[in-house]
Amino acid sequence: MKLFCDLHIHSALSPCGDMDMTPNNIVNMAILKGLSMIALTDHNSVGNVRAMLQCAKDKPLCVVPGMELETMEEAHFVCLFPTIEQAEDFEAYIQPYRMGIENRPDIFGEQAYMNAEDDIIAHEPVLLAAALTLSIYDAAPVVSQLGGVILPAHVDKSSYSVISNLGAVPEDLGFTAVELSKNTSFAAALTTWPYLADYQAITSSDAHYLWDIYETQQAIDLAELSAPCLVETLRKAKNSGTSIEK
Repeated sequence: MKLFCDLHIHSALSPCGDMDMTPNNIVNMAILKGLSMIALTDHNSVGNVRAMLQCAKDKPLCVVPGMELETMEEAHFVCLFPTIEQAEDFEAYIQPYRMGIENRPDIFGEQAYMNAEDDIIAHEPVLLAAALTLSIYDAAPVVSQLGGVILPAHVDKSSYSVISNLGAVPEDLGFTAVELSKNTSFAAALTTWPYLADYQAITSSDAHYLWDIYETQQAIDLAELSAPCLVETLRKAKNSGTSIEK
């Protein structure tokens, strides 16, 4: 079935995320915009995913547990998991690799943990939007071992992308798909990086504000509307004929 999705969205837990990016606001805005599936991908944390899953319960929207990982290479990666438990296991794995920089809300923004009623229940004291002391060469295999899929994020950007910082998408890490920013198209990206034709590509909003969340820009064909089906589809995407519309 053809589904519209946005697989890169930040909540108020990300310091760059607007405080209106609450679990209920994100879920309801996604539904209003005609989406069937979204992924919550806060910086180096899955702390607000459980609340969003509760908000989406019994609603026509699938929430995929996710994270935007920043490795020691200062490159960003979208990590998606079939279940919240697997996502939380990955956060537990990366926890020792946080640099321990204190967040300055007056400079970087608040980092708010919220419940399913959009109440702030805690603030994260450690700056989440900072590179870990963990290499992508160590992190990527763990995502796979936990049953998830990892995509190099916004590969067309001139900063915080694997291409800008490493020069290319590494072929030895088993990536099956890449993410493009909303500022380009797959055809345009291929003119600069022809080898991206070897990967399936998705585009996502990287929304930090409610109005940035996608409407029908990205469609994907899935056998069923579920996080496990999405992850399995993306894991098998490379050179498989999988249909991911761009």
